[in-house]
Amino acid sequence: MIPDLWYKNAIIYSLSLDAFQDTDGDGVGDFRGAMRRLDYLQGLGVTAVWLAPFQPSPRRDHGYDIADYYGVDPRYGSPGDFVEFVNACHQRGLRVIMDLVVNHCSDQHPWFQAAIDDPTSKFRDYFIWADKKPADADKGVVFPGVQKSTWTYSRKAGAWYFHRFFKFQPDLNIANPDVQAEILKIVSFWLQLGVSGFRMDAVPFLIAQDGINIADPAPAYGLLREIRAMAQWRKGDAVLLAEANIPPDEALEYFGADGDRLHMLFNFPVNQALFYALASADGELLKDVLRASAPLPETAQWANFLRNHDELDLGRLSEEQRQTVFEQFGPEPDMQLYGRGIRRRLAPMLGGDRRRLELAYSIMLTLPGSPVLRYGDEVGMGDDLALPERDAARTPMQWSGGPQAGFTTGDAPVRPLIDHGPYAYREINVARQRADGASLLNWTERAVRLRKELPEIGRGSWKVLDTPGHILALRYDWEGETSVIVHNLLGEASEFTLALDRGEGDQRDLVCLQTDERVAAEADDHYVLILQPYAYRWFRLGGLDELVRPHGSQH
Repeated sequence: MIPDLWYKNAIIYSLSLDAFQDTDGDGVGDFRGAMRRLDYLQGLGVTAVWLAPFQPSPRRDHGYDIADYYGVDPRYGSPGDFVEFVNACHQRGLRVIMDLVVNHCSDQHPWFQAAIDDPTSKFRDYFIWADKKPADADKGVVFPGVQKSTWTYSRKAGAWYFHRFFKFQPDLNIANPDVQAEILKIVSFWLQLGVSGFRMDAVPFLIAQDGINIADPAPAYGLLREIRAMAQWRKGDAVLLAEANIPPDEALEYFGADGDRLHMLFNFPVNQALFYALASADGELLKDVLRASAPLPETAQWANFLRNHDELDLGRLSEEQRQTVFEQFGPEPDMQLYGRGIRRRLAPMLGGDRRRLELAYSIMLTLPGSPVLRYGDEVGMGDDLALPERDAARTPMQWSGGPQAGFTTGDAPVRPLIDHGPYAYREINVARQRADGASLLNWTERAVRLRKELPEIGRGSWKVLDTPGHILALRYDWEGETSVIVHNLLGEASEFTLALDRGEGDQRDLVCLQTDERVAAEADDHYVLILQPYAYRWFRLGGLDELVRPHGSQH
């Protein structure tokens, strides 16, 4: 049976419930609110909704400190509200992906409370302990400057427990078969309630077999294979999307040589190289990283993004490259985080320059893989640097210019709305942009619609074409269709030549899908193109409406 590869051309929309839409006036978004906005998401053209953690939690880390894996935080509604939301998504052809956070849990979770109360409890082995503080306890911290150690002493337990993240997030002992069985149970539970997949949090840590050896973790990839096999047994088209900031040459281990582990990986190396390309107008690093990302199993797919719920991580760039991005997009110390990232939204990073915003989104939408949009970026929302750490880019959705931006009827939103400057909600909001045919919102809708008409981007073979350093050109081929996407990273016009091997007897023109402009080939199969500053063009050989001859036809 051929697997359902729906995720190959999915348009994924990432939202945090607490900041999306509130219906009961408590200032916290909820499932009922998100359900009221599903027609908006359907109109935008997205095909899947990715939900940040919504299970019960003390919320010391935005819900990534889970206290009950089988519940719904009352702030967001009831389990019934969740099921109603999922059903409403399905009625609109939208799938639901949820976060799976099982590398660690909250220190308030009953498992951990039982573990510290009773050393003979079976839950003691759900976590990782040491009688003495390990000598390398200050190594491998995820949040330098905020987190000082990966081991914390519990007086109640009389022992040290291990945590890669904050001290209130003890790591689960993944080597314990009971913990592995619990993970499979959690996955099965939510699949039964209608989700179509999971964004798996912190996967490189999750597969560290002994749970402790940070410097050189022994991968336990078998667990990924088991999760996938069980998920697809429960739901044939279930998808696992991993957060794994790893080099491209390690990706095949996560996908599996036979494509039997993870379905999708966020392409962090491409994301970082893309921001370097935008900052430097030099696309050579991006081209190199793309080429390194090419060899994938048939069922594997990259997920591409610009911004997400975390800081923009630049840790895989060289020091010089990282400083170039900092200078362009985060020059002030309060814009930076952990010495390796930028805690800003995309629009202010690009100075609100519409040309550069369109360029960035055009690149992201047409990279090999499936695009992931972050809530609010489709209207160019800004950030609030007065908020701590990553909260700066997590302000409530700006629906209108009315009270509290239409987000809540209450007077105390979960985080302050942006109410001053060029990104204030009275200036930047959905209602205002919906009424403006030339707005970023309407441009995004058109771009998403066009992307969905080019399935070869998600399904086909592809290659980076030879061009000058400031020009990024990608070719896609699938089932007789060929698309060529070109971008000019430079702030000035550029003329260049593309060489395309069109195949014997193929005389089709390159047709621009935005302008219907036709570019005929020169005698030697070269196309001469001119791009204006920060411009982009999506071409197809013959255009969208020309029928492709069946393979082997001579007529």
